[in-house]
Amino acid sequence: MTSSPAFRIRLLHKCSLLTALLNILFTPLLHAQPDIRTPPLNGIAHVSLRVHSLDASVAFYEKLGFERAFDLRKDNVPYRSFFKINDVQFIELTPAVATDTDTGSSRLCFEAVDLQALNDNYSSHGLTPTPTGKTEPGNLHFFIAGPAQSSGAQIIEYTQYMPGSLHREDEGKHLGPDRIAEKLIGMSLPMADPAAARDFYINQLNFKPIANDPMSLHMPGESGQEIEILPGTPGSHARITLESNSLSKAARHLHKEGIFALKNGNTLSIIDPDGNLLLLETR
Repeated sequence: MTSSPAFRIRLLHKCSLLTALLNILFTPLLHAQPDIRTPPLNGIAHVSLRVHSLDASVAFYEKLGFERAFDLRKDNVPYRSFFKINDVQFIELTPAVATDTDTGSSRLCFEAVDLQALNDNYSSHGLTPTPTGKTEPGNLHFFIAGPAQSSGAQIIEYTQYMPGSLHREDEGKHLGPDRIAEKLIGMSLPMADPAAARDFYINQLNFKPIANDPMSLHMPGESGQEIEILPGTPGSHARITLESNSLSKAARHLHKEGIFALKNGNTLSIIDPDGNLLLLETR
């Protein structure tokens, strides 16, 4: 029996729909659009502080109960000291030199979950990270140029801790029971143009604004750590926020060491020898 023209048209239409459906279901995955989401960060790895006197700053941070994990040395003279907050967070102290006498925060470093994936991601949407390289302590790192600070362009560092590095070899060590804080949870960044800096961190680095606090931003990932963007002026000092399990214990330790701390509600404020502000909070 010969089918009618209308029947043949309907049959061809159904076959075309079936072919389209099969093409969708069996298209190879390699044709899928790439995921361009920014890989997460584990948190702040370290804050680098440039100081007038390495000896004076070392003595001060030791009085805070932080222990020196290791130094980098030249001719057996330390030129960078690493103070341990916990196994993955450090304060680095570097003395100012004649060619760069500014003190305060010199660099902020984030710990990446997958450093090369992060480097590739930044490159894919127009940033220009340096190639991934190895640090003197034996970890991987790279840098990107951030927005302008009061003292010049910001340099942002990213690292991934590696087996055998000085940081990894120090795990479980130099965690003084009297240290006044156990976690680095925030860092304030003095910026020449705060609005432009906020735009850079949100739209280029995928940081997330915090509700009701537009200049405070959460970093990608689940660390809960944050940065705060402030108006910068020449000579701006660092402001570091640390989490303490017990402010009363920290206050007693500071009093015993003769270090003045100002209590304001649930916060203790301490000034280091170079004018940097350390804020202790409980969360």
